[in-house]
Amino acid sequence: MKSVILYSGGKDSTMAVYEALNNGDEIYALLAMHSRNNESYMFHVPAIHMVDYCSAAMEIPSIDVLTDGIKEEELNDLEHMLRRLKDKGVDAVYSGALESVYQKSRIDKICEKLDLISVSPLWHKDPIEYMRQIVDLGFEVILTSVSAYGLDEKWLGKTITHESIDELIQLNEKYGIHPAFEGGEAETLVLDAPFYDRKIVIDEADINWHFDSGTYDIKKAHLEEKYDYSLDK
Repeated sequence: MKSVILYSGGKDSTMAVYEALNNGDEIYALLAMHSRNNESYMFHVPAIHMVDYCSAAMEIPSIDVLTDGIKEEELNDLEHMLRRLKDKGVDAVYSGALESVYQKSRIDKICEKLDLISVSPLWHKDPIEYMRQIVDLGFEVILTSVSAYGLDEKWLGKTITHESIDELIQLNEKYGIHPAFEGGEAETLVLDAPFYDRKIVIDEADINWHFDSGTYDIKKAHLEEKYDYSLDK
């Protein structure tokens, strides 16, 4: 199939790319929705500008779509772009939906209207197994925002590891935090993945903390070649 990926640079949409590649799809583009509204119900906002780096790192083109991010109305912007992409031969739309019925149902509805296939390869995966899979596959994922009790300033910019997943399990037991952040507790950015040709290196970032939530604001970054140690053998 010729597919597009609803893409934010975060772990779930990047895993959707991974699944599309494993399915043998031709990925036409990454589709990044840029919301003017920080409280968008549908679309990822923190570090969305880093999509350009992710796109370059995996050598898959990206399409940026600007939206005002107004609840329900923002779906019109998505539908308009998907209609244009269907005219270019796109068959399917991948999303990183894990448990959000709100997001998945709306994507499904738009795809049904446009006669596109809606693919959510992560849907209802066990969140802890899923997070461990991300680490085991070699994804380098950092947190770019936190907004839940139990996730403090030290989590901003932190890399997800098996140790940090263990911490998240404890926070889930104590505060009810979703281990994969499906409740909006945090947002992420993927700096490296098995299918990245280059990895993203952050040169400069600011941590902005606001009493009980915060963001990791990336100011400067670059792409770095991934050294093939097999060449030394």
